[in-house]
Amino acid sequence: MANRIIVVGGGAAGFGAAGAALGSDPGAKVTVYTSFEDAAYSPCGIPYVHGKEIPAFEDLFLATKQHYVDQGMDVRYETTVASIDVNAKTVTLEDGTVDRYDKLILATGFNYADPGVPGTDLSGLYYVKNIRQAMEWDKVLDTVKSAVVCESTPLGLEMVTALAHRGIKTHLVDPAPWAMSMATDPDIIKPVEDSWIEMGAELHFNTTLKGFVGDGKLRAVATSAGEIEADLAVVATEKTANTALASAAGIKLGMSGGIIVDSHLRTSAPDVFAAGDCIEAVHGVSKVPIQGLSGAHAYAQGKAAGTNAGGGDREYRAVYVPWGMVAGKWMIGGVSFSETLATALGMDFVVGNGQGISRARYYPGVKPVKVKLLAEPKDLRLIGAQMVGGEGIKERADFLAMAVRKGITLHDLASMENVYSPPIGALAEPIATAAQDGLNNAGA
Repeated sequence: MANRIIVVGGGAAGFGAAGAALGSDPGAKVTVYTSFEDAAYSPCGIPYVHGKEIPAFEDLFLATKQHYVDQGMDVRYETTVASIDVNAKTVTLEDGTVDRYDKLILATGFNYADPGVPGTDLSGLYYVKNIRQAMEWDKVLDTVKSAVVCESTPLGLEMVTALAHRGIKTHLVDPAPWAMSMATDPDIIKPVEDSWIEMGAELHFNTTLKGFVGDGKLRAVATSAGEIEADLAVVATEKTANTALASAAGIKLGMSGGIIVDSHLRTSAPDVFAAGDCIEAVHGVSKVPIQGLSGAHAYAQGKAAGTNAGGGDREYRAVYVPWGMVAGKWMIGGVSFSETLATALGMDFVVGNGQGISRARYYPGVKPVKVKLLAEPKDLRLIGAQMVGGEGIKERADFLAMAVRKGITLHDLASMENVYSPPIGALAEPIATAAQDGLNNAGA
């Protein structure tokens, strides 16, 4: 009898899991339940369509619905799973239909944290997630004169940039003293903030959201510094794991709020796996469980969960969290810890800073690149990094994440080899410059 595999969730983790399950067990019967109207698409691209950098929402679709049919998946769109019975090994849909599984993969994603203020029932509040809703909101943006982005999460940074590009008067409200303070230091994010101001945005830091004001429709956003008139509010609060199904089924949750999984993405329930924003993963340096990572993490977790549900053997390792994005007129990125976060966690560290350029100084289009490295003070092993520049940030973040994973030290980086070619690389690599500065600071 065919292995019956049910996947709950149609995002990167869900479809990654379904495809991997079929790859591991081509004879399996794989069913994907998703509450959305569409097959897999990239929600990460939505802000860039709003900002007109990407021409159309259709460009965000990764494949047609027929593609998944051809792969052998049974995808049930606009279908919500209401409950799970891990003893009977069944899922029950909202309409009462019961479906049996041999293996279950939960890829239920995330919810935005409740702002916890009055007025969240008003129209005019936008939660960026569903592509069909985004298409409708994009039409609304043509009529919006003033918008408020609530909180400077990664999505918040992208939406401030997108709305400012769109020519909308944009305000950012955040209780922290600088943008994305959970991952950046003030010196790294300052060029971004300066560029937002150049683009006409107004930044309200150290400012608490108090509520949304209006009569049925949003008129203003109330803050600790007063009201800001607005036609639109983008609620960009932190991502929280969507674990309602798992919790109700008695599946264990962790300290971060995500589902606890082992190295093969197995949950506490027999034959139940989980992947994506609904789980927590172990950080490779701090060993602390963390949650709410990137789409790349979700897809990789889904592939591992699907492979294992199909009878294969794929391990998912601890994470070191390389990240990067375009914000304002700059690229920013990093790995693991900022100075601010490391200090908050009580970690000891040595810092090295390096200022460089992305190409030969005489080559057209040359951009500045700043690199900050954090290392353990004893053996000078790399534990974190941050960068801001005009190009080349993503590649450096990927490289430095692997350097952290492999225990590379400032000594190694200070003497690293680098490509020198005028169009793509300068003579001096700013990573090496930062490592040399770190060695000097450590007296090494």
